[in-house]
Amino acid sequence: MTRSMQFFLSFFLAIATLASAGFLNNAAAATAEDLNADARQALQALYKTNPFSETISHQAKAVLVFPNIIKAGLVFGGSYGEGVLMKGTKVENYYNSVSGSWGLQAGAQSYGYVVFLMTDKAVDYVAKTKGWEIGVGPTVVFVDEGVAKNLSSSTLKDDAYAFIFDQQGLMAGVSIEGTKISLIKR
Repeated sequence: MTRSMQFFLSFFLAIATLASAGFLNNAAAATAEDLNADARQALQALYKTNPFSETISHQAKAVLVFPNIIKAGLVFGGSYGEGVLMKGTKVENYYNSVSGSWGLQAGAQSYGYVVFLMTDKAVDYVAKTKGWEIGVGPTVVFVDEGVAKNLSSSTLKDDAYAFIFDQQGLMAGVSIEGTKISLIKR
């Protein structure tokens, strides 16, 4: 079997797994209004589970919110979700989040993530690029419980801070490193 056939077979199995689990219905919001509401609800959920994220939000120039990312894989994998860029409480634009991977993996999961853009440089980079690959461009710090304990509003020096939340499913680990974020029309 050729590599491309293996890829398509793996991709088909991953999609079938997601469809049977009912994940695909949640992968993208039906309307812009649904996506806006989902993003606001996801932010509130993040603030409740990680109060420091709300502190960061008050200093952020903009916030990228991806309330529901779907990830699946069987050797080859991928993830997809849609989100919003908010400045204050106003939705400025819509973006998608896409990643691909290969290696020892099997399963499916959903999760959300938020990227707090702390500088005008970071906001401009996201707005002006045709696709921002996390890990290239503005410096992104991934905040987990350990990192959050060492941060304070006076020590926030990086371009962006990312929080992953609400993990559900049967796949080990979540990373958004290498994820491509692109502007979409909604």
